Amino acid sequence: MFWRRVIWQRQKNNGRALRKSITIVNNEKQNQCLSCGSTENINNRKYCSIKCRQNLRQKLNMRSGLLQALNTRYATFYFSDTIIILDIIPRGVKEIFRFTQQRSINHKPAEDFGKMANMLGRAWWEEEKRTAKKYLASRRVLELATKYPAQISLRPTVINIPGVKTNALNYLGINKDDLTSVELRKIIKTSYRKQAKIHHPDLGGHAPTFRKLHKAYKELLHWAENPSFIHRRGFANKWFYDGENEKWVQPIPIHK
Repeated sequence: MFWRRVIWQRQKNNGRALRKSITIVNNEKQNQCLSCGSTENINNRKYCSIKCRQNLRQKLNMRSGLLQALNTRYATFYFSDTIIILDIIPRGVKEIFRFTQQRSINHKPAEDFGKMANMLGRAWWEEEKRTAKKYLASRRVLELATKYPAQISLRPTVINIPGVKTNALNYLGINKDDLTSVELRKIIKTSYRKQAKIHHPDLGGHAPTFRKLHKAYKELLHWAENPSFIHRRGFANKWFYDGENEKWVQPIPIHK
């Protein structure tokens, strides 16, 4: 009877209110922290603080054992002001299993995720204890989810991030978008000359700062001649779990 009530309650939440909440998640403003949803002092940043981002990543990774038990290939985690959402695609299955839970008052998404993961974990262990079959325990947990067809894709986007230190760009005042310009070398030299007029010791600048500026200039010129990239998979507004690496990664920057 307990499981019937749980499944019935899950199905009941699949109505108009849930679809509306998910639409809100997908249309979240970009100036909200992707770890806690805060808008205070966020400006154009993705996170309100490094600690906040690390806290959510830690909470997600601490519960990765549940995803492994469910034989997860891909998973995503995201949230709105009212709900948290965990989408899972198990290996060999062409369906998405969606777990949702209402947000708790004054709780951060990391805390709500921990609460939901604990509930699902208890369900898994209770069924495994009752049947002594791990695959039946996993099946029971997946029965608590709402299923969607494979057309709603969890396949991650692959991006190439330039292997350039952010400090080097900041010293020269160069935007990341400039790294794709065919005139990159010209942009680097122009920016260097502009900054050198401000920071060169002979012009009243600070010697240590100028040395860092010159080092950044050399690094960027070298990268322009021998560009290297870091390959990352993920989503712009969702935390992504890759079953191959068995770890969560933060939302990736996707430039239009």
